[in-house]
Amino acid sequence: MISRIDLRGDALPEGPALRALLPRADFDVTAALEKVRPICEDVHHRGDAALIEYAQRFDQVALEQVRVPAEALAEALAGLTGEVRAALEESIRRARAVHRAQRRTAHTTQVVPGGTVTEKWVPVDRVGLYAPGGRSVYPSSVIMNAVPAQEAGVPSVALASPPQAEFGGLPHPTILAACALLGIDEVYAAGGATAVAMFAYGTDSCPPARMVTGPGNIWVAAAKRYFTGLIGIDTEAGPTEIAVLADDTADPVHVAADLISQAEHDPLAAAVLVTDSEVLADAVEKELALQVPATRHVQDRIAPALAGRQSALVLVADLEDGLKVVDAYGAEHLEIQTADAAAVADRVRNAGAVFVGPWAPVSLGDYCAGSNHVLPTGGCACHSSGLSVQSFLRGIHIVDYSRDALADVARHVVTLAEAEDLPAHGAAVKARFDWKVPQQ
Repeated sequence: MISRIDLRGDALPEGPALRALLPRADFDVTAALEKVRPICEDVHHRGDAALIEYAQRFDQVALEQVRVPAEALAEALAGLTGEVRAALEESIRRARAVHRAQRRTAHTTQVVPGGTVTEKWVPVDRVGLYAPGGRSVYPSSVIMNAVPAQEAGVPSVALASPPQAEFGGLPHPTILAACALLGIDEVYAAGGATAVAMFAYGTDSCPPARMVTGPGNIWVAAAKRYFTGLIGIDTEAGPTEIAVLADDTADPVHVAADLISQAEHDPLAAAVLVTDSEVLADAVEKELALQVPATRHVQDRIAPALAGRQSALVLVADLEDGLKVVDAYGAEHLEIQTADAAAVADRVRNAGAVFVGPWAPVSLGDYCAGSNHVLPTGGCACHSSGLSVQSFLRGIHIVDYSRDALADVARHVVTLAEAEDLPAHGAAVKARFDWKVPQQ
């Protein structure tokens, strides 16, 4: 059901050599890029007409318009069960509490008397959010994208999600209800690369956005790469992944359940256990054999995900080597299920989000921890962060110097300009002092 990788014995290699030993899904965005290019350009030239045509081709839906009517949002919210509404509202409340604390305020530094640099934070003007609609429905992703954008102060927020044939060409009603709860009234029935192109270029009904965020399949990732430079993006999200660093204190029932929880997303989802306990690895393997048949989505998602090259039970000599392995792996979600888990978690350097101890499963972070679940995948946690308020803000430096403050440093500016063979840079300073650099 799941393979093993034994890294005990010789000293672990470092850097790329260690990463090459670890399981990872094949996710070729470059190849997908060539397939989405003509689709994106078609949306550019034909706008809503192209979106409607692709909805028929890819989603088997005959749309009359791309924008979702306001009454459909209201109906979806009215049709939401009380329990689901309460759960969504609590998820929103907790996410707002965490993301509101991330707000940035302007800060002024007095570099010298009469010379200050202020850094102010300005939200992007407009953002397009994407909520997937393939194998599952993800109202939680609506929350995770919308809340930080709203808390950042983005004045214009729109959302796209694929049209669904069973719902008359509208996105899933739970997606629409989540939008209504969040106050998002601009929603489009568009999926995959076409949705990203709609936001990037703008169409008859949808003004262009400055930024697009949200998880999606390989076509969404490829479209984000295609438009990088024209718009801002969060990340090229790949298949979801969980890594669990555990020792012999971990409960194999918990570990197996957590590995399965991410495997049910997608057949390319990664489930990785890193442990110094062969006894735990054996017990987890037995638990997988018991738990997998008892759940849903076994044949189309869970079984191929666990059996794929991206999933494994990784045996290490000790927890020190375990930390090296998980840092090299850079998991989207990393659980620490060891003795003194908080101390071990504090030493982790590379992860999208870290879940500490037996009572913080990844599922909690997916919905109601307050943290964000839009996280870097494919090892990108080694250099990138998850979605946050900061993702939607731009820092702008405001430089304010008096005549005396400029005079005090003018000779250094001129010297550096001449050292770089850029004499006009120095001349721009000299011109303010009758071409004479003040002497100290």
